Amino acid sequence: MKIDVIFTQTTSQDYSVYIDELTQLTLNTKVLIVTNTTVQKLHLQTLLTALKTNECFVVALPDGESYKNFETLSQILEACFEHRLDRKSLLIAFGGGVIGDMTGFAASIYQRGINFIQVPTTLLSQVDASVGGKTGINNAYGKNLIGSFWQPQAVYCETTFLKTLPPREFSAGVAEIIKMAVTFDKDFFQWLETHDLSVDENLKMAIAKSIETKARVVSMDEREEGIRAVLNYGHTFAHVIENQTKYTTYLHGEAVAIGMVMANKLACKLGLLSLEEAKRIQTLLERYALPTAYAIPCVEAFYDAFFLDKKSAHAKIKFILAKGIGGHLISDNVPKELVLESLKEIHV
Repeated sequence: MKIDVIFTQTTSQDYSVYIDELTQLTLNTKVLIVTNTTVQKLHLQTLLTALKTNECFVVALPDGESYKNFETLSQILEACFEHRLDRKSLLIAFGGGVIGDMTGFAASIYQRGINFIQVPTTLLSQVDASVGGKTGINNAYGKNLIGSFWQPQAVYCETTFLKTLPPREFSAGVAEIIKMAVTFDKDFFQWLETHDLSVDENLKMAIAKSIETKARVVSMDEREEGIRAVLNYGHTFAHVIENQTKYTTYLHGEAVAIGMVMANKLACKLGLLSLEEAKRIQTLLERYALPTAYAIPCVEAFYDAFFLDKKSAHAKIKFILAKGIGGHLISDNVPKELVLESLKEIHV
């Protein structure tokens, strides 16, 4: 299956996302595969068997969100220099969202930009992180605050890689699937309510539907100047949670699940979402054992942290809210008192 990402508003290169088509990948150039130690042990040989190239090197990084930083980025760049990659060479991001984001960022700045290919191995990265060209690293102030937009040359999503995912990693990916259904596709959300994603056929359909949704949105708004911001539903809250817990308590998708529930609380207060709709969303998240509550240490500090979010500007916080199931609203004029009221009610 092939899904095209076509840019009509910018000069970025169009590319395709392939689902279960990584049988033979021929690249007539020097290649550096960037992966982590976990994926290296489980799946590297599968990729090497499919890959035909002039020269191929591998750099395996530590596994985890806490390593998504300047130090690890430097390791990737050092490997590029050590193996004498040039401007015609290519990086392959072989792993989850962390590997994809860092490899894409490295590709965007090495010799002012070289090509890279995404081969995502987690559900979250297949349905979301690998498509759209967002790259970056974290720092002490927050998540992905340093990075660039750099589109991949291609994306290869292999569902066989998902067989080895731990249950929590699988559920974290489901959160991103639900996110897109809530904000863009009511029929898809209803389909998710009645179909079990542990069934291979259902999972492949959900992956394809999610990629089609993201591809359509990214094609319209590559640089997140408008509708693409809707893909961050739940993320404004989630990024604060991740930063407060030092990226060690929750997987990204788990934090997004909590963030969606928080955003829904605010949407209900604004009359955008009914209590029944919010409950349906929470029930679907909990069906996949996703967390839906978080003990906020300090409500005021949590609110202040919103201003570090990339979507905020001119001292205003931009909230992404569900407008019914299947709809969305981007708002930067939500009263502080209403946000604090919502956070206090969520606080456990």
